[in-house]
Amino acid sequence: MSTSTSESIGAERAVLVGESSARGETRARELVREASPGALAIERVIAALVIGVPAAGTAWAIAWTAEHGRGGAGLVAFAMMYVLTVFGVTIGYHRLSAHRSFVAHPVVRALLIAFGSMALQGPMIRWASDHRRHHALTEREGDPHSPWRRRVAGRGGRWRDFWHAHWGWFFGSERTRTRRLAPDLIGDPLLRALDRLYLVWVVLSFALPMGLGALVAGDGAGAIAGLLWGGFARVFAVHHVTWCINSLCHLVGSRPFRTNDESRNNLVMVVLALGEGWHNNHHAFPGAADMHMLPRQIDVSGLVIRGLARVGLAREVRRPSPQQVARLRS
Repeated sequence: MSTSTSESIGAERAVLVGESSARGETRARELVREASPGALAIERVIAALVIGVPAAGTAWAIAWTAEHGRGGAGLVAFAMMYVLTVFGVTIGYHRLSAHRSFVAHPVVRALLIAFGSMALQGPMIRWASDHRRHHALTEREGDPHSPWRRRVAGRGGRWRDFWHAHWGWFFGSERTRTRRLAPDLIGDPLLRALDRLYLVWVVLSFALPMGLGALVAGDGAGAIAGLLWGGFARVFAVHHVTWCINSLCHLVGSRPFRTNDESRNNLVMVVLALGEGWHNNHHAFPGAADMHMLPRQIDVSGLVIRGLARVGLAREVRRPSPQQVARLRS
């Protein structure tokens, strides 16, 4: 890899995870604001719906399939939408947008952001700014979803911290100063346009699997199976898999690299989140497009990015040098 790319990854790590505690407190005040009471009430209702509706839809999918069948159509819709939307989050939202770890052809870029939006985790610019805030303030005041920051005491405290990192932070009053953390994304006309179309992507998130189910089964019951499994159940699964990166991957797993946080590699999440489970690797080298750093590590999302680069649809793929990797080994 080029020297400039290696240096840029090293510089990003220094900025994101190497600040002193005092500097971190100053950064928290710079990057975090309090939501107004009216906005907070509305956002809490939306958060409850985002969590509750897919869960109820999953229960409905199980009950409906037990009575009506069409499991094959539902499985096809679930699998296809799961892979597309997880890649949309891991590659489009996370590595392409939040970390700018590679440059993609505009059509690829638009498709990845659209698929990420279909995961129903909010518009990309807000998601990316929250994620940048997490890296800038990891496990410290201002980190939006650390299971360590709050340090709840007493019986069950660690589990309460887990749930805070998993979804409890959605109901908190802290909000990221998006204009401070993501001016590059806000200033991009394509990304702003895709963000404004977020509700369109939400509708397509359910319409596409409904169409897939109808195509596979050839009838209306297949469309319902596609909607239930490829829509509601898939959103439920994608939510909890990706949220586990915030919660479980800061509590359970291995730490092959020295970082100033509790990030961990978790093999279950490596499989389910298509490579994102190499979370300690990611916190050691947040600017890397491919998270496999050591022998026998496989990052499916990274393989997709490398494949895009080979056919000319991606370029400037960032990766640390072997010397940088060796320097941070535990």
